[in-house]
Amino acid sequence: MDLRALPKVELHLHLDCSLSYDVVSTISPTISRSDFEQCFIAPAKCLNLADYISRALHSVALMQTENNLRLVVADLFEQLVCDNVLYAEIRFAPLLHTQQGLTPARVVEIVDDAVEKGVERTGVEARLILCTLRHFSVEQSLETVHLVKQFLGRRVVALDIAADEAGFPIDAHIPAFQFAINNNIARTAHAGEARGAESVLETLLHFKPSRIGHGVRSIEDKALMQHLKEARIHLEICPTSNVQITPIKSYDDHPIDRFYKSGVSVGINTDARTISNVTLAHEYEVLRRVFRWKAEHFRVCNVNAIEAAFIPKSIKQQLTDKLLTAYKNL
Repeated sequence: MDLRALPKVELHLHLDCSLSYDVVSTISPTISRSDFEQCFIAPAKCLNLADYISRALHSVALMQTENNLRLVVADLFEQLVCDNVLYAEIRFAPLLHTQQGLTPARVVEIVDDAVEKGVERTGVEARLILCTLRHFSVEQSLETVHLVKQFLGRRVVALDIAADEAGFPIDAHIPAFQFAINNNIARTAHAGEARGAESVLETLLHFKPSRIGHGVRSIEDKALMQHLKEARIHLEICPTSNVQITPIKSYDDHPIDRFYKSGVSVGINTDARTISNVTLAHEYEVLRRVFRWKAEHFRVCNVNAIEAAFIPKSIKQQLTDKLLTAYKNL
């Protein structure tokens, strides 16, 4: 089975954490491959989540102009094509890209247009998720969710919260998520990555997302596991990233196989293609090697992801038909 050739769906993908060396060296020719590997890629085991995401600062610094933002989006679409991705939801925090004078709204407008052009050029269907960050203020989170509302109907589809889960509580972000709830804005949220099952529980209670970014530590709470299954809360699993950041010691200890067997909806994602130095094909290969997953496992995970995607039912059906046809012809 050629895992690279399998059609794939990716719902958890950070734009500013997925720059290839080609685009980095194009934007900044002084950055050598050695510099790239040392500064942009994290070690196999990080001290914590904050240590892991500190690598993104180097990428964010390169993404402060319209031209560079467009280059990064185009680069990511080339990576998606190589990975045979049918559909991707790309997330980023627009407020991080204003250091050289762009307004947050202009940042979203640029990235939205670049994604539109990427879809037209490659045929890879895609949407955008805007992120607030744990260390943001109430006002910054509200600004982010208002940007989601402003750009709904284009490529923007949902709100997320990311960054240092262990270092900052959720309190400052409850108003933004309440605004999203009141305005029927789709929601996902990072939780159960740097903290335990209690993080997932409080996130579900206050933010009411239909998906959880990572959520791997939900495995620690049987009642939570049952709720995830019954409520069809989709877990955006990122195997390599999870091993790098969480108490999970190795791929063998990763709970994705237990989630799958329990009936919890899970999908497979890269999270940060650069920081984790992975592709989706790599993540699939890990699951095949460690858990002896076969085509059926990957088919189910991809169907789960399409079902959880923030797109209309008509597009979900088109993607599902395309996916199932491809698997049937394996």
